[in-house]
Amino acid sequence: MDLWQPAYIGVGSNLDDPRAQLLRAFDQLAAIPATRCILVSPLYASIPMGPVAQADFVNAVAALLTQLTPRELLTHLRAIERQAGRPEQHEKWGPRVLDLDLLVFGRQVLREPDLTVPHPGVVERNFVLYPLADIAPDLDVPGLGRAAGLRDRVAPTGLQAL
Repeated sequence: MDLWQPAYIGVGSNLDDPRAQLLRAFDQLAAIPATRCILVSPLYASIPMGPVAQADFVNAVAALLTQLTPRELLTHLRAIERQAGRPEQHEKWGPRVLDLDLLVFGRQVLREPDLTVPHPGVVERNFVLYPLADIAPDLDVPGLGRAAGLRDRVAPTGLQAL
């Protein structure tokens, strides 16, 4: 029997009723085999990153317990994105019907071409750190520090609790 590992998933959308996209994604995360969705953060509205003009995002973080490997979990996350209508090729920092990012997986640190854990953008993204700290303030993000401490280093600029 594989051990249960905590995993934290960043969830975001700014297309096709973003709030509904997130609620549907939470249900789909809970349906991943050998995985339980144990907690979801409050939803936040956030301004988009990058140079592309687009609608604001709705963001949240889901806490999972899983017996899957990080790679297996990532495969399921990509399948959920595709099912929601996200194309395989998409514009960097462009609009998203659904974006699922594996933020933290247990104590693991991975640096692979298509899988980096902890997620490389976690420390500067308020739309990740605020919801993450809401549900796991004492989470030690491997190599980076406690979620609440990381949150306290970024301003809530453009972020609004829904």
